Amino acid sequence: MHLNYHFLKFLCPEIERRIGGMLVLECFSQNKNELVIGFSDHSRQQYIRANLEPTSTCLSFPEDYKRSNKNSVTLFKDLLEDRVAAVRVLEFDRAFFIRFSSGKLLLFKMHGTRSNLLLFSDESSLPMAMFRNDLQEDGELSIDQLRNNIGPDWERFVRMEGDPSLFLPTLGALPREWLREKGYFQADSLTEKWKLMEALMDMLEHPVFSITGTKGKYQFTLLPSEETVFQSADPIVSANEFFKYAVVVNAFEREKRSLIKKLEDQKKKTQSYLKKTTGKLSDLESASPPQQLADIIMANLHQIPPGKEKVTLFDFYQNREIEVEIKMGNSPQKQAEGLYRKGKNRKIEVQQLRTNIQEKQRQLQEVEAQLEALQEIHGFKELRAFEKDAVSGTEKSAKENIPYKRFEIDGFELLVGKSAKSNDELLRHYCWKDDLWFHARNVAGSHAILKRQAGRDFPSTTIERAAELAAYYSKNKNESIAAVIYTPCKFVRKVKGSAPGSVRLDNETVIMVYPKGPAGQ
Repeated sequence: MHLNYHFLKFLCPEIERRIGGMLVLECFSQNKNELVIGFSDHSRQQYIRANLEPTSTCLSFPEDYKRSNKNSVTLFKDLLEDRVAAVRVLEFDRAFFIRFSSGKLLLFKMHGTRSNLLLFSDESSLPMAMFRNDLQEDGELSIDQLRNNIGPDWERFVRMEGDPSLFLPTLGALPREWLREKGYFQADSLTEKWKLMEALMDMLEHPVFSITGTKGKYQFTLLPSEETVFQSADPIVSANEFFKYAVVVNAFEREKRSLIKKLEDQKKKTQSYLKKTTGKLSDLESASPPQQLADIIMANLHQIPPGKEKVTLFDFYQNREIEVEIKMGNSPQKQAEGLYRKGKNRKIEVQQLRTNIQEKQRQLQEVEAQLEALQEIHGFKELRAFEKDAVSGTEKSAKENIPYKRFEIDGFELLVGKSAKSNDELLRHYCWKDDLWFHARNVAGSHAILKRQAGRDFPSTTIERAAELAAYYSKNKNESIAAVIYTPCKFVRKVKGSAPGSVRLDNETVIMVYPKGPAGQ
């Protein structure tokens, strides 16, 4: 927290020098935790921008500020046209106020997560308005409650038994860290501690304002520091610079880190998929093709007694005898037929795995290129452009991977498969038992799923329109009239080993329709 008493003591006289005698021109908010106050004396303008974000409470003092035409609301209207009389820090508190010629006071209570701006009609009253109304206890706050008339002298130090937090309540984390590094808490006597405390207070009375840290952990200090990103003796310039680091730079780096993490996670998932899939492909390619065992069975049919469940046959591929199990209730011919089908499916699976690996390798290269490009981005404008391109590419890729076309009919959703493989995906992942399944009868075509809605029956007109689209996305597209079957999805079964898109129905209804595509095509 840089807005402590020791900094505000130097900052407030400079604020008064800049805005003293000026009129309040405007007072507005266009972000949830930010208030902007504009002052003018007709020859020049000055703004105070108060950011009350819990993680980065800070102030800046721009000489110009462009108010947005949207999402902007005027606040503290009673201050408009009032003239600044004085700016005062509250002793040993993280707060200060601007006094106006009308007697009103605007209090800046910079208490971290409890920060607020409060308007008083005079110094003895309770707040007449607040910026953060969610801090209800501030409604009972008075200026006097924040005043701490404490004397940082030896007598008080002894009474506080040398406890820095009690002796100087607004000391802050970095000064306490300085004391710790100097051995303050290990010192044997109060006298030794007092010498260190005096040295610290002297540095706070003659500060050099510094910003230290990197990558979202910037800190403001009044103490000497060797590793700084900024130093100045001017409190206004220092406040402006810290605002840039705390709000703008931190926001940029936080957003950039978030993007890097997303891409790194995507990279890990892609690498994991490639490792797993490459291993699976290797196993499939190194295993004996099922067709070979089918060939062996068919070549040795005469040696397989009926009803025999285990036989020894000659493997002419490897020139040796092997033991073959015949499934109970299966004829050797039937078992060979299943193996031929399995071999055909394995070829399809191997080809699909190769395609998937190529696609994932392309995606991995793309992610690695994005990560490399992201490291070279150092500004919000570039980051926004990068983000837009990355999101656009992701959305395009996602759209290409969706296995269906989507239509709306009378408020119901209809999903139409894009291919035989997509038809299988549609049944496996995108339908529920009470949805309606449609398909053109006795011809190749897309599966169509009409999604059920709770508490609504499918109107006959909706069923007819869904059937028209199912007919349109089939080989009957150009027929004058076509038969379409439909049934609840619970009656549609995918038979293991069957060709992509092939299903078995336990129930069906036939409807005759004119094939009609989108927009009456």
